[in-house]
Amino acid sequence: MIVKVVVVMVVVLMIMLVTVVVTKMWYDMKVMGYNLMQAMRFAVEEINNQSGLLPGVQLGYEIVDICYQTNNIQPVLYFLARTNYFLPIIKDYSYYIPRVVAVIGPDNSESTITVANFFSHFFLPQISYSAITDQLRDKLRYPSMLRTMPSASHHIEAMVQLMLHFRWNWIVVLMSNDDYGRDNSQLLRDRVARGNDICIAFQEVLPTPQADQVATAAELKQLESIVRKLKQATARVVVVFSPELALHNFFHEVLRQNVTDIVWIAPESWAADLVLHNFTGLQNTGTFLGVTIQEVAMPGFSEFRVRRPEAQPERPPNNTPRATCNQECEACLNITKSFHTVLTLSGERVAYCVYSAVYAVAHALHNLLHCSPYHCAKKTVYPWQLLREIWKVNFSLLGNQIFFDEQGDVPMHLDVVQWQWHLRQNPFWSVASYYPTQQQLKMVSNISWHTYDNSVPMSMCSKNCQQGQKKKNVGIHPCCFECIDCLPGTFLNQTADEYECQSCPGSTWSNRKETSCFKRKLAFLEWHEAPTIFVAVLATLGFLSTLAILIIFWRHFHTPMVRSAGGPMCFLMLIPLLLAFGMVPIYVGRPTVLTCIGRQAFFTLCYSVCISCITVRSFQIVCIFKMASHLPRTYGFWVRYHGPYVFVALITALKGVIVASNMLTTTINPMGHTDPEDPSIMILSCHPNYRNGLLFNTSMDLFLSMVGFIFAYLGKELPNNYNEAKFITLSMTFSFTSSVSLCTFMSVYNGVLVTIMDLLVTVLNFLAISLGYFGPKCYMILFYPERNTAAYFNSMIQGYTMRKD
Repeated sequence: MIVKVVVVMVVVLMIMLVTVVVTKMWYDMKVMGYNLMQAMRFAVEEINNQSGLLPGVQLGYEIVDICYQTNNIQPVLYFLARTNYFLPIIKDYSYYIPRVVAVIGPDNSESTITVANFFSHFFLPQISYSAITDQLRDKLRYPSMLRTMPSASHHIEAMVQLMLHFRWNWIVVLMSNDDYGRDNSQLLRDRVARGNDICIAFQEVLPTPQADQVATAAELKQLESIVRKLKQATARVVVVFSPELALHNFFHEVLRQNVTDIVWIAPESWAADLVLHNFTGLQNTGTFLGVTIQEVAMPGFSEFRVRRPEAQPERPPNNTPRATCNQECEACLNITKSFHTVLTLSGERVAYCVYSAVYAVAHALHNLLHCSPYHCAKKTVYPWQLLREIWKVNFSLLGNQIFFDEQGDVPMHLDVVQWQWHLRQNPFWSVASYYPTQQQLKMVSNISWHTYDNSVPMSMCSKNCQQGQKKKNVGIHPCCFECIDCLPGTFLNQTADEYECQSCPGSTWSNRKETSCFKRKLAFLEWHEAPTIFVAVLATLGFLSTLAILIIFWRHFHTPMVRSAGGPMCFLMLIPLLLAFGMVPIYVGRPTVLTCIGRQAFFTLCYSVCISCITVRSFQIVCIFKMASHLPRTYGFWVRYHGPYVFVALITALKGVIVASNMLTTTINPMGHTDPEDPSIMILSCHPNYRNGLLFNTSMDLFLSMVGFIFAYLGKELPNNYNEAKFITLSMTFSFTSSVSLCTFMSVYNGVLVTIMDLLVTVLNFLAISLGYFGPKCYMILFYPERNTAAYFNSMIQGYTMRKD
């Protein structure tokens, strides 16, 4: 038979009557209910026997059976009525004195909500020690409802953190067909939906029989179907939100179908249930973990629990129609003695909540009655007055601070317990603690798993991805996914988005399956590299040879050979050549703004000066011999206003405008671009579009080279001393072909060699001008001085004139 008990404590002081009520359900063996009733009696006797609390006031109690859930209203009306069983209907109950002024209990949420709706209307203090539903936190609906246990939200949070600690993200939820099962399963669903860390594979509703009924054939068939589905599921963690009454048939079916390898997670309702713990073979179904209130040692309670009460005179039978269903339990003591060892080993958990609830009422009464160390004041106590004082209590009890927070809950620690079946061992061993104020779970002991190697059971829809792998959802559950490697150049930032790989910033790179990016290796010309050394040697030779040519031309400045080569214009060519060879080092090393200006402006201007001088020199020679006689005035105008220098100045200015506009429209800051052969390398260059910039800057040089080549070809029949067609053709052809080759190379390759090729072509072009144009003239000056005379030049001109005639 399943019964429930209501316990009433009565405080008597002279003519004043104060009553406190406690309710709790008895289990099949009536052990747990009897144990909690004894905890209430133990607290009452401690308070009555100590002089420091409520001196001169004696507490009493009364036991009332609420019969699980079916007998809720009758005890409520009984306690609200006066001693004559009369409950008047009045407008204001502020100064109404009911039969009791405080109630402790009941244990389950449905019964607690039912009676709380009545007691809150009277502001009658009600303290529950086991009802955890979050509905009771609504103080507008339940202003007089308090409890000595954390709310369901903290129990759910402890479960979630436990599952996250062991990386269980694929679970099954079973719930009873009542408010307790529905409310708590909804809290769990809401909690896991916020984090997306845990997924519910499926959920089922367990049939919940009444206290005095056996399971029907349909309910047994439903249980069989649920257990069969559970056995076939891949989820190995099962959370069961149900009162213990609905679980007897369920676990019988679990044992019948031989379900194993399950991690069972129990809420407060059956986390430390001795009857379920005694099921034969239950330990073979897996590992049992429960979330319950912390264990608190109550010195002397174990002995008090099995102490036989003193003999009292026999009570006359109560046959009045208004009598309650209070009943006596003659066998309770003997049954409790048989469970005494188990109760002692399992520790006091819910019993301490009853114990602290009694003390909370006693402390509130102590303050309300303005008790001194010797006596308490004599005055009428109304329920709302006591309720106000209960909200204010703050005292230490057996090492715990008892006070009620804004929701009316005592923030007691929660324990995660593991069920043990070893002899002489605590059947509910604490393995972790949850602290509501910090909302943090801390593991305190190792868990003995049901696996063969004692390894943590796995319950995951998909195994965790490796580092550097993104998730791709499979199905509707976020816990079911595929793992895909992040490609090179991307990385996975799990804190930001674990479903997409992010691209590395421009100056960084990553390999495959990376969680971060590393800085790319910067590539630029360095002195220790072989191509740089080779070009540097060529530039040194060019500098020395140009310097030698400059000295030779300076020493033989007034000779016909130098005058025929251009005279002062030769120095206009040699000085830029000399400076260009000397500025080659700006191509080597890490680019800067100044070196980029030098690369993009200085070299191309020097080269344009040289090319324009050669072009105008070719044009001038052709004009002297072929056009001066036909256009004397034009030629005179050309000579009178220094046409060659004006032309060179205009070309140089135009080139300067081109270079400046190119730098203004793009940038002169060093830029980096990825090496096509190795993306982990970044090539530093002075132009974001190096190829187009180089083509734009050399376009006019190519045009001048072609013009100079044409004029040189037209002067191929001039006297040998003035015939520079071969040398100019060689220089211009080399310049043209090298520029075209460079552009072709850049069109098929975009690596660091582009810079070295650009430098090499620049040096070779300057060498072609220095050695190709000035070299033969120096050769004639040094080795054939007899040809460097005015008479020789005049004879050559006379010979050309005679041939033309």
